Amino acid sequence: MQTEKVDVLVIGAGPSGTVAASIINKAGFKTKIVEKEQFPRFVIGESLLPRCMEPLDEAGFLPVLKKQGYQEKFGAKFVNQNQEVMDFNFSDQFTKGWNWTWQVPRSDFDHVLAKEVERMGVPVEYQTTVTNIQFEGTNSTTTVTCSDGSEKKIEARFIVDASGYGRVIPRMFNLDRPSNLPPRKTMFTHIRDKRRNDYVEPNRILIVDHKPGVWAWCIPFSNGITSCGFVSEPTFFDDFSGTPEEQLRSIIASEWSIAERFKDMEFMFEPRVIQAWSATTEKFYGNGFVLTGNVTEFLDPIFSSGVTLATVSSARAANNVVRFLQGENPDWEKEYMEPTMLGVNAFRSYVMAWYDGSLQKIFFAKERNMEVINQICSVLAGYVWDQENPFVKNHDTAIKRMVRLVAVGEKLKAIEENESSN
Repeated sequence: MQTEKVDVLVIGAGPSGTVAASIINKAGFKTKIVEKEQFPRFVIGESLLPRCMEPLDEAGFLPVLKKQGYQEKFGAKFVNQNQEVMDFNFSDQFTKGWNWTWQVPRSDFDHVLAKEVERMGVPVEYQTTVTNIQFEGTNSTTTVTCSDGSEKKIEARFIVDASGYGRVIPRMFNLDRPSNLPPRKTMFTHIRDKRRNDYVEPNRILIVDHKPGVWAWCIPFSNGITSCGFVSEPTFFDDFSGTPEEQLRSIIASEWSIAERFKDMEFMFEPRVIQAWSATTEKFYGNGFVLTGNVTEFLDPIFSSGVTLATVSSARAANNVVRFLQGENPDWEKEYMEPTMLGVNAFRSYVMAWYDGSLQKIFFAKERNMEVINQICSVLAGYVWDQENPFVKNHDTAIKRMVRLVAVGEKLKAIEENESSN
């Protein structure tokens, strides 16, 4: 059997894998990516956050990405059934940093990154499946099945598992653990959005609070196509019958904010379904490997945290791998897992607060504290590691405290209005 030797084997050619591979390659270490799929391939997670621009810049990807003409994204707009609106602009965020990013068809975006990392000198082998990994200390021998059905071995000094939902090492070594988030389901498609500018400018994501526990996204791309999907507990979709397209058209028709916009518009593909996506793992690193991106933990599509957590974690992991290969001994717990979990747990609080209705009480309050709104805006921009931001440092208690203050404020306002009317 053929044997190949590299310094670092990266599993997965998505944003997490390509960011890690680029950083390690730039440090002078021989790096290789194996990818199970053939690119371009469809994947969800199309609305980026400003924070992910930093690792994309560190990896050297921004010049080629700027040439693609992707839809620029400057904020996030939330609407609810009462036609109340909360419009966040990233330029108003509390944390200093990037105040814009892109909305991207991921099949194209990921392919651009993979081609660019190849141009940088990192080979990418597609349709290559990892079937076995054996560790001897930090060294490893990985067996893969290639696109032509042949097998070969890849010897590496370190492995970066960026396999996303494939979760190669967690599944192979029984590291997967159940998520504390309940299983949810999404149905989505891409729509030829001819009425886009009649309803909302395209330079932000629209998030619709359809009903308790049910929300929708609208993500316009620069090519005139808009990604649209609904997320809920699985039983919500049981109330809609027919083919997948008939179901999704009925659901869209039931939502005031997008019903007319997408009425009779062309679906670019039959609606797809993904469910039970939340996942976590026992540990994010081990002797000779590190997990990055969705392999560590995937929460929920609300707030579009996936690519940001993926790229930030992979950049941090890659720099630790470089230090290791240079003879240092990184503290993976303190220098990788703990800071990664800071971001994950901050986002988790906001995901849970969205589904229990707490965030909506803040977003759609009649009286809004703009300092608080700007601090939350930083979270929505992905700056979930800024310990100067009280809505990051004390994410769980800060949300609960603000909900109580909103309730008290609205109660006092009601009393004042009642007294003035009498």
